[in-house]
Amino acid sequence: MPEVYQAERTISVVFKEQKQIDDVIRRLLDRGVPRDNISVLGRNFQSETRIAGFITKKDVILGGLKSGAIFGSLFGSFLSLLTGVGVLFIPFLGPIVAAGPISAVLLGAASGAIAGSAGAGLVSALTTLGMPEDKAAVYQTRLQAGEFLLMAEVPSDRAGEFQLLLESAGGEEIHTTETTLARPCSGPCNSANDLSPEVRAHLSPEAQRTFIERYNSVLNETSDEFTAEQRAWEAVRQQFDEDENGVWSKAKVGV
Repeated sequence: MPEVYQAERTISVVFKEQKQIDDVIRRLLDRGVPRDNISVLGRNFQSETRIAGFITKKDVILGGLKSGAIFGSLFGSFLSLLTGVGVLFIPFLGPIVAAGPISAVLLGAASGAIAGSAGAGLVSALTTLGMPEDKAAVYQTRLQAGEFLLMAEVPSDRAGEFQLLLESAGGEEIHTTETTLARPCSGPCNSANDLSPEVRAHLSPEAQRTFIERYNSVLNETSDEFTAEQRAWEAVRQQFDEDENGVWSKAKVGV
């Protein structure tokens, strides 16, 4: 029986060049890291196709993140290997290409770190994940300079192995957090308690029930947690409006 991959830690690392990211993603996949456990952030991906305009947090959370295949064709084939690829606008950084589970974390940060409030930015979001503020500030600065942040969620007993892999690939500013990134649910959602705090904080009890029902229905059809999350947010958007606190709580009339 194959060994179950149980991610327990998140290793974060900076790379200076896009080609290093491409190489290290393939090496991680070859070592058995699932694509759903790899995240990338960057602002200077080389693209032969100019994107007219960027997508705001609200646009993305409403319509769902673009598929890896679409953005892979724009920003390089390696992005098509990851889930949840989209463009986010982050205070102090501007438009950022985000791939992997970090995309959903940034979209649903319970702290409102990416909502555009004064003083907020990537630092605020990363510290909610248990990262020291000084290290998060270094990552934000490196991203501002056009470099790339990669995060790999790995088993505790293989953390040393993957740290050496990232170092040998040219990674810098390596940091390990004793947690993994939040997902809406791991498998079917049986109750609101199964939702991650980041998702739950943005939904009223009624919207939580809508989210869960749609999420479970799509997951049962597709076995794809990312697609299920997209469709669940779409269902919430169709039936509710946001209140002044950014919580989906106002039921739409006639729905």
